[in-house]
Amino acid sequence: MRAGFRSIRFKFIAGFFLIFAVSFLLLSWTVTSIISTSNQKIITDDLLGLKKTGNSYVRQAFMINHFDNDEIYFGQIAEEMIGDLRYATSSEVGAYTIDGELIHASDAPVFSGAGDDDLKQAARGATAYTISYDGGTAAVFYSYPVVIDGTKIGILRYSKPFDLLYEQSDRILNAVFYLALAIFAAAFLFSYLLSRHITVPLSKLEGASAEVMRGNLDVRLEVGRRDEIGRLADNFNDMIGQLRSQIGKIERDRDRLERLHLQGKHFFDNVTHELKTPLTSILGYAQLIRENGENDPAFFRKGMDHIVDESQRLHGMVVSLLETSKEQAGWEDSGRIEAGALLGDVCDAMSFKAQRYKKTIRLETGDELYVEAQPDKLRQLLINLIDNAIKYSDPGAEIAVAAGATAGGVRIVIANPGRPIPPDKWASLFEPFGAEERSAREQGSVGLGLSIAKSIVDELGGTIGIASDHGITSVTLELQGAKAKEAE
Repeated sequence: MRAGFRSIRFKFIAGFFLIFAVSFLLLSWTVTSIISTSNQKIITDDLLGLKKTGNSYVRQAFMINHFDNDEIYFGQIAEEMIGDLRYATSSEVGAYTIDGELIHASDAPVFSGAGDDDLKQAARGATAYTISYDGGTAAVFYSYPVVIDGTKIGILRYSKPFDLLYEQSDRILNAVFYLALAIFAAAFLFSYLLSRHITVPLSKLEGASAEVMRGNLDVRLEVGRRDEIGRLADNFNDMIGQLRSQIGKIERDRDRLERLHLQGKHFFDNVTHELKTPLTSILGYAQLIRENGENDPAFFRKGMDHIVDESQRLHGMVVSLLETSKEQAGWEDSGRIEAGALLGDVCDAMSFKAQRYKKTIRLETGDELYVEAQPDKLRQLLINLIDNAIKYSDPGAEIAVAAGATAGGVRIVIANPGRPIPPDKWASLFEPFGAEERSAREQGSVGLGLSIAKSIVDELGGTIGIASDHGITSVTLELQGAKAKEAE
């Protein structure tokens, strides 16, 4: 996995951290605002109760006694009033003149050590309170002007502790803080584990893809999961398998093309040599005959015989080339052929060539061996196979040709003694130029006979195989049988 800000895991964790941090701050701010608003309401309601109690007490006192100067009377009853209000409100109480000077207080140090913002606002005719925090305690100082018959006669100031309220608020805030922190930590841990659960397989996939890019197709992903990432890994492995298969096929085709290219080059060299040799010989004899052939009848006959033999050899090579390139046309239509009779004709025709090489052909065939084939193609097929047996058999050998019926058609076996052929070379003998290096090249072969035979067998829908064992090479031909003719 790439490190730094571009990694998926970093983005994933950073995103979760940002979301949870903002959520945590919003939650803390919201809870703090709600508790603060609630505390303010509780304090306001409580202070309004203090003001109501104080006003009621002062009003009753002034209703009982009437003085010309209410401000002087307020100072005279201040001590008694403070004591009663302290008892009634459970708060420290102080009485002040309208200018803010202390007349009497239930606990003078409490008021003397506190700020006087609320007192100054009360001197200006407003009702105000301040909250004082000292040593882990919280106290509210509450001041308001006392008004009788529309005239301000003094100021009452209260000091009431709200330690319990703020302690309870702090406990709630702490509980919310630690609970939110625990939730945040758990969610962050979950996001980290989830990011690893997602990014670790992706990191493996990135590494595997990099290996594939470098040409290593042996890499495999093992994630052991059944979700989308697991299926992605399986698809990646299948893709690599298919890629290996296709590359293997391409390599095999490349190797085959290289072999064919080399074989074609060898074939071209061989054909050039094979064509050049008889042509040189023909040209040489022709020139000699033209110069003095009439004066030497024996040399004339010898030269003409050589020219005829070399011309036939050239003709055979040209015909083989044409058949290999599949440019020959004009075959007859398929028909019902008695393979035994056709095989006998071919053996009779090829016996002349066999005798030329001091070899014999022995035929064993049954009757009514009918096949569905084109006569010219089947004849060419049999000629090529028997000719191949003559050329590649030992001197003085007997070539055994046998034909018989099978459950689905006709089997023809052509066997000849000759040099053993390794089993790993059997299949390649049916490929073009597959037999080009065999010894019969000196007898006019360019290694095309079995390739031509294979192409004809494929067109006839049959099979052909070769085997070499104990000094005997045999070619087995399987042809499909023909249906019996319907009665007219």
